[in-house]
Amino acid sequence: MTSQGGSRIAVIAAVAGNLIIAAIKFIAAAITGSSAMISEGIHSLVDTGNGLLVLLGMNRAKRPADEGHPFGYGKSLYYWTHIVAVSIFGIGGGMSLYEGISHIRHVAPGAALGDPTVAYIVLAISLVVEGGSWGIATKQLFEAKGDLGVWEFIRRSKDPSLYTVVLEDSAALLGLVFAFTGIFLGHLFDNAYLDGAASIAIGLLLMSVAWVLASRTMGLLVGEGVTPAELADIRRHVEADPMVARAGDILTMYMGPQDLLVNMGVCFTAGTTAEEMHGAIRRIEADLQAAYPEINRVYIEAESLPAGDSTGVCPSGSQRTSP
Repeated sequence: MTSQGGSRIAVIAAVAGNLIIAAIKFIAAAITGSSAMISEGIHSLVDTGNGLLVLLGMNRAKRPADEGHPFGYGKSLYYWTHIVAVSIFGIGGGMSLYEGISHIRHVAPGAALGDPTVAYIVLAISLVVEGGSWGIATKQLFEAKGDLGVWEFIRRSKDPSLYTVVLEDSAALLGLVFAFTGIFLGHLFDNAYLDGAASIAIGLLLMSVAWVLASRTMGLLVGEGVTPAELADIRRHVEADPMVARAGDILTMYMGPQDLLVNMGVCFTAGTTAEEMHGAIRRIEADLQAAYPEINRVYIEAESLPAGDSTGVCPSGSQRTSP
């Protein structure tokens, strides 16, 4: 599981870096008139706001459960991260795309290009600052992912705050490359259309990142559970108890990055008394929470097999939920 402390460090570093860069890029855009620089300024400004939204989600997710939200507020992080994805797509990607198309449509044939020196300086400064933020976020991600590949970690992680920053910072670095390429080739070939093309490329890049984030957060919002391998391991833990004949359906759902809900049906061995059943339930809960610290709630629907029945199949009838 991802360290919340590590995620927070990465997010704060990204917010600080993007805020500084956004101001510098807009100043450079005003001086040079570069469409790509305007798109990059929008990109950094959106990333600043997105970082603040992720921090808001992280803070709200820590709120304790109450009467109105008995399972807590853990999914607040998923909600706000989904808003970030929408923001990247609509504001960052959409406005960059619009700016690039508008620039191309209104470029006068043979129009003189401004001095790109300021733009190059700003891009260099941005590369250093973005690179520092990206380095911090990437270091935290590699510590969190363990032996998993990066994309496998993103697919399996239940804490989107860290990989959101990594994806945003990676897009920011690639966006700087697009902006530099558009400005450089535009002056090299004396073609103002290439500057607008770079802005369009930045917009499409941001939309691609937004799609990845939206697809992951949607799964978490609608109720993602553990992996098949983890589900099989949970079943093994349950059926290892001497009082358990077999486990029935096991349902899991992440209520937050560190909050896993487990609901299961358990068939106890023939002749199990109520006292033995309670003891087994307590052992199962303790064993599961030791193996999976993120499990905060275990609900067991328990049924004892009739005497002489060794099938291990639960009979129909009323069920009891463990306290």
